[in-house]
Amino acid sequence: MTFPDKQTVLDYIRDNPTATTKQAIAKGLKVKGEERATLRAILRELEADGALERTGKRAWSQADRPPPTGIVEFTRIDKNGDLIGKSIGDNGPFGPDIIYAGPSGKPRGKTKAPGVGDRALCKINEHDGEWRARAITVMEKRISDRLVGLYSTTARGGRVNPSSRKDRREFVIQEADTKGAKDGDLVIAEPKPQGRRHHGPALGEITEIIGHITDPRSASLLALHAHDIPTEFPEAALAQARDPKPAASEREDLTQTALITIDPADARDHDDAVFAEKLDDGWRVIVAIADVAAYVTEGSPLDKEALKRGNSTYFPDRVIPMLPFELSADECSLKEGELRRTLAVEMIFGSDGHKRSHRFIRGMMKSAAKLSYEEAQAAIDGKPGGKAGEMLDTVLRPLWDAYHALAKARDKRGPLDLDLPERRIRFKEDGEIDGIYTKERLEAHRLIEEFMIQANVAAAETLERQKSPLIYRVHDTPTDAKIAAFADFLQTLELKWNVGERPQTHKFNKLLSELNGTEFDQMVTQMILRTQAQAVYAPENLGHFGLNLERYAHFTSPIRRYADLIVHRALIASLKLGPDGLSKEAASQLEQTAQHISDTERRSMAAEREATDRYLALFLKDQVGAEFEGRITGVTGSGLFVALAGTGADGFIPISTISDDYWVQDEAAMALYARGSGKTYSLGQIVRVKLKEVTPLQGGLLLEMLSEPQPAPEGRKQHRREMDIGNVPRRKGGPPRSGKPRFNKKTLPKTKGKGKSKGPRR
Repeated sequence: MTFPDKQTVLDYIRDNPTATTKQAIAKGLKVKGEERATLRAILRELEADGALERTGKRAWSQADRPPPTGIVEFTRIDKNGDLIGKSIGDNGPFGPDIIYAGPSGKPRGKTKAPGVGDRALCKINEHDGEWRARAITVMEKRISDRLVGLYSTTARGGRVNPSSRKDRREFVIQEADTKGAKDGDLVIAEPKPQGRRHHGPALGEITEIIGHITDPRSASLLALHAHDIPTEFPEAALAQARDPKPAASEREDLTQTALITIDPADARDHDDAVFAEKLDDGWRVIVAIADVAAYVTEGSPLDKEALKRGNSTYFPDRVIPMLPFELSADECSLKEGELRRTLAVEMIFGSDGHKRSHRFIRGMMKSAAKLSYEEAQAAIDGKPGGKAGEMLDTVLRPLWDAYHALAKARDKRGPLDLDLPERRIRFKEDGEIDGIYTKERLEAHRLIEEFMIQANVAAAETLERQKSPLIYRVHDTPTDAKIAAFADFLQTLELKWNVGERPQTHKFNKLLSELNGTEFDQMVTQMILRTQAQAVYAPENLGHFGLNLERYAHFTSPIRRYADLIVHRALIASLKLGPDGLSKEAASQLEQTAQHISDTERRSMAAEREATDRYLALFLKDQVGAEFEGRITGVTGSGLFVALAGTGADGFIPISTISDDYWVQDEAAMALYARGSGKTYSLGQIVRVKLKEVTPLQGGLLLEMLSEPQPAPEGRKQHRREMDIGNVPRRKGGPPRSGKPRFNKKTLPKTKGKGKSKGPRR
């Protein structure tokens, strides 16, 4: 029998309930070397058998036993008046009922208690046969069965139609439950209790009116409320922001160093500044970051609200900040000429761009200039003006020369190089859309990005060296299944990919370079993007595949990301830079914190996408019947997703409307082809389409295909013939055959997420 075995692992977890992670279990069982792979396989088998429940990315608990610390979702109040919940794992609720037993530790001020529908990070223990939970942090209210949508009046009240394409419900609102809502109002409605004898549409009641469909801001309002993104700060947090009292600490004087900020022209906050100086054999670079940890102290009202939000959320027309503007745009913003607290990193690079050493500094600084990317780039390109002209030789040229050295090392490192244009929406003063433009990618952007990456790496290296707990920014290697699918796709283009080799960024880059300018360029770029894992936060280091870095942590944006604030506190504690560092209690909760802020980031990304889709639909609503050029960005058994040129808006073409041909999905080739002729519509193909219908409430576009399909390339014909052998169409309503192409569906898909081409956040 191999060691470890299933029973040994189960016995150890039962006897050591605090050992929940693979790392802790391996350490307790003294598992080393190749035995770790055996342990990993056993944990997965026990999870599949139902003996273990996954409670985190790499954490488990006995299926009938909650973890000592974990997320609890409270769902009901029992007959004794107790609030009851269950532990939440990756697969949902599990284990016995848990009774809420109050806050953990001494309450600080007015502590929020969880209620029905809330989730909370809790300490959990068993007492007299009952499981009890004490809340450490109450997370945001879970989105219930409520409906966010558009109210329309009827003879006896009204109806609410959902704003989300994923929601197929509709509430009938009786007159007594309208709460004064009028035709065209955007509302939140809750379902009403309905007896078993009730028949017909579901009844609901309006709980809040959030705006009107004619309001130019309605797209963002709907996304905010649909995803429960908090917009108002508690009074205690605002009071702390209005009267900031930074923690005292010794600081190094950086006021004579010509640090400057380079940001978008409309930036309201400035959380990073840069400086470079030529050395005899290399470069000295300083990246100075706003010292947010000095103001947002652990456990304070500001800290609790920042953790709750997890990050700032950026809509086309507004920002929902993680911190109040009194801090983010004032006291913590590195404003030109004003004394500011900073946590900076000084890095020494050789002439080849490789880092030789670094050190962290808690200091005081004054920004020498506030420049936009365009101003800095224009000065370097020979068109200096204003402050940029005054600082061209003394500040800007050294920055650019240092960057060019670092760029050589970056090119050798070979991070994943995907060309993904970023589109922005421009608004008029009255909130109406003025136009859509593609954000120009300047060398100034790449300079700041590379300096920030180097600072983030330095933070991870220092904390590892200090053996300090930290939250990494991880981007896992593509899975074997995704690489196999990618290789199958390339085979349809008569291109080869060695499935047995470990995925490496430089191989993806080499393939893109070889295909640059060919008909397969964008098609392969989209498929490479689809093979990538999602970047997340984790206390366990998996490296960052996309950047091709062994270790990486977010350090450079503590104004807008809670992860960076954790890293700042960890640096302060491990380097003894002040009393406001990461506490042992907070360090013990990093796994739950990492999971929470990964969730809030995904929430923000979903809300941002929805708002953008609605704004694009609003912009195009008067162009129904117009023709556009577009690119196929998604292929499903239901039809094609097409991104329109110029705006980048995504529309859908139902498979039943393409033509009278019988269309079959070739999943490996990411294409639809006509049975018999083999004519094809493929991922990345440029097509001509007509805009048939716009639904601004859901942000949907319905398109009509105008372009003829492409003839099947010679290399694909045999592939298609093989797929067609024995592939007899199923009876109407019958199940698809496993492993076979999916056939025509006459309904629109529930979502259009498969048509997205936005890259993962780094």
